[in-house]
Amino acid sequence: MRGRRSDQARRPTAAPFVYRTTSVDGNGIIRNLGHGSGDQAAIFSLNKFGCGVLHGAACAGHLEVCRYLVEELGGDPNMTAEGGLTPFMAAAQSGDISTVNYLLDRGGDLMKTDEKGRTVLHHAACSAQRQYVQCHYASCCCSLSFNEAGADVDGKGALMSPLLFATGQRDYTDYVRLLLKAGADPNIPDDDPRHVEGRKAIIKPLADEAFRRKDYETAVKSYNLVIGFAPDATLYSNRSLCKLKMGDGEGALSDAYQCRMMRPDWAKACYRQAAAHMLLKEYKQACDALLDAQKLEPGNDEIEKELRKAMELMKISPDKDLQ
Repeated sequence: MRGRRSDQARRPTAAPFVYRTTSVDGNGIIRNLGHGSGDQAAIFSLNKFGCGVLHGAACAGHLEVCRYLVEELGGDPNMTAEGGLTPFMAAAQSGDISTVNYLLDRGGDLMKTDEKGRTVLHHAACSAQRQYVQCHYASCCCSLSFNEAGADVDGKGALMSPLLFATGQRDYTDYVRLLLKAGADPNIPDDDPRHVEGRKAIIKPLADEAFRRKDYETAVKSYNLVIGFAPDATLYSNRSLCKLKMGDGEGALSDAYQCRMMRPDWAKACYRQAAAHMLLKEYKQACDALLDAQKLEPGNDEIEKELRKAMELMKISPDKDLQ
């Protein structure tokens, strides 16, 4: 018996709702949860990682469980969990159309935002990336369903519109096309000062993460978005490096120039310019930029190393501009 209990202890515990069939009655669900009384407060007090039982059922697309929790126990599709997530938003991420439509019919709020300013449409967009192959079509159907129900496809009041978010992501072409078909306005001014820093806080980490994955194309697209409404020298420096990694010397140089104009006393800006000149085999210009960097940050080993390299190449390889 001890051995059996030990094996059972090591076996991961199934989530209460995952293995219940759709034919199970409400009392069966409650017994499986270990709350035989069916007390509403007790059931909705259960949570994991800051999310409650209705959020979990919605995210997993368990329609019958959602139906029981809402209709029998009075669960609210708009109740908030950690980060401001609602069951309705969680359902949009699941890609399960029936669950999304059910919670929409039961009062799911299309305009409600989470703590990052994202509406249910943003969460539907997120699902397209994480489960693109399995439920991209479902996510698109969610968008059409929301639009027919009167959702604001431009996400007014959010930190960024669903269209803005989608255009910055990889493999979102169909979703962008669908949003445009649903009436999303591509010409909405995107300079609301209340939201600029919020958008930057959301998109820049996506760009940085794409760079760490060596997905430079996605990183450049994301940096494009941020630079479009909140340009600064660091963003131009980062995008210059991405373009350098992609072999785009002219693009890297253009961003390095922008970076230097915004922060002329920043050694890294000079270094980015020099790197672009090196890729273009413009060694004289690379030396000049590195000498500027050296003046701004004397004793920097990396700058010294690149300067020696550029000077050596200038001796053995004539500058292409002098040929």
